[in-house]
Amino acid sequence: MYTNFDYLKQDPQFNSFSDVAISAEKIILLDPEASIINSRRAMEFAVKWMYSVDKDLSVPYQNNLQSLMNAEEYRQIVGPDLWKRMDFIRRCGNNVAHGSKKLGRDEATLCLENLFIFLDYIAYCYSEHYEEQNFNHHLIEDRVKKIKESRQQSQDVKAELEREIKNSAQKDVDIEKLRQENAALKEKLSSRRAEKQQTYVEKPLDLSEYKTRKIYIDTMLIAAGWTEGKDWMNEVELPGMPNKSEVGLADYVLYDEVHRPLAVVEAKRTCVDVAKGRQQAKLYADIIEKQYGRRPVVFLTNGFDTRIIDNQYPERKVAEIYSKRDLKKLFNLQAMRTSLKNIYVDKDIAGRYYQEGAVKSVCDSFDRKNRRKALLVMATGSGKTRTVIALCKVLLDAGWIKNILFLADRNSLVTQAKRSFVNLLPDLSCTNLCEDKDNYTAHCVFSTYQTMMNCIDVIKDDTGKLFTSGHFDLVICDEAHRSIYNKYKDIFNYFDACLVGLTATPKEDIDKN
Repeated sequence: MYTNFDYLKQDPQFNSFSDVAISAEKIILLDPEASIINSRRAMEFAVKWMYSVDKDLSVPYQNNLQSLMNAEEYRQIVGPDLWKRMDFIRRCGNNVAHGSKKLGRDEATLCLENLFIFLDYIAYCYSEHYEEQNFNHHLIEDRVKKIKESRQQSQDVKAELEREIKNSAQKDVDIEKLRQENAALKEKLSSRRAEKQQTYVEKPLDLSEYKTRKIYIDTMLIAAGWTEGKDWMNEVELPGMPNKSEVGLADYVLYDEVHRPLAVVEAKRTCVDVAKGRQQAKLYADIIEKQYGRRPVVFLTNGFDTRIIDNQYPERKVAEIYSKRDLKKLFNLQAMRTSLKNIYVDKDIAGRYYQEGAVKSVCDSFDRKNRRKALLVMATGSGKTRTVIALCKVLLDAGWIKNILFLADRNSLVTQAKRSFVNLLPDLSCTNLCEDKDNYTAHCVFSTYQTMMNCIDVIKDDTGKLFTSGHFDLVICDEAHRSIYNKYKDIFNYFDACLVGLTATPKEDIDKN
């Protein structure tokens, strides 16, 4: 029987990923989770193929899927909507690989559809002759009917699909070998892509169906370590709503170990619905606060765009819903937090008057001005590192932060910064991700940007991913100039933390981003 990906076989240059994509669709009925894994593999092979033929893409230090997808030049080529589709496939593949929750045909079909749109984009941009394609759900449904026609045929198909699963699992793609094979094509295909990319019409995400929307949101919750029916409940009745029935129905409520609500998640179809969802979620939070004596955090999401209302800072966009550990930490910090109005700056760490003034200025920005970002512009040799260490001590002592991330673009700067922190804050547990491989849970993590990008999905603990969106409370960016921000802005967008940038660049030369 035909699949949605058969058309790719007409162009031999797509052979490195077309077979795996076809297998992903063929095996969806027998083993949806194997289909999801194959969708992820087909996507990875296609991404590697793009790197092998496009001169505008440089292979990063590590060539795993996450690093390849997160490279800034790659994200610019595929665009934000397509990247979100790809990230959904990646998340589903990770959820299957780690056994977080059994995924079924609905999730596998959505992965296939998103994979189809991604591969269709590749065909549009890189093929010499392109014919418009559309994903056909009936091909999958017809396969179900045909298998049910006879028991013997069902057994034959099952045997064939089991061979398909076994064969597809053995396939892999060597990116360096691909680069060598496609070296002669780079100039032509890169120019073709640059030209055709301008006329590509994006296929917008269809989040109108509640069922589809829920799959995307569920996938995000699973990736954050939540377990449905245990610490995550759907459609929770909340009596006391100002409506005719006097009962509200919260889309999701997230709980701690003693079944005390930590967060309300309101699922909305589009960004236009966020205002409506905000008011609804506020009423749900009011009811929960009245019943439990603690106001829950509110998340507004359609599965891709997510916003948080944390009862401290203004509503803002976040990369994903917090994990249980992140929410518990947030509540603990809110309970311990004291005012930063009359702080004491340790003069043994930062004794110069301008260093003390810089610390107080940042604290005033975080507290009284209710801002989450600050930039320290200090001349070379004026003690930027000591100043930021003194700031960390103030914020730690006042209960504002628990976990710190220090980022720099060179290993030498990371090593030097860690040494200073260890010497001046000996009680603070520290680790350098570029060197240490066994102390990931330290409260102060030092890393280069690229190393952290590669660690986000890889480092795990007993509950799942360690470096979740809400893991760090303060991110320090050394040498915070425009090129660094543009190249690694995905890190700053991913971690929902207060941000302090350090730079020696004169203020008038700083890009206003």
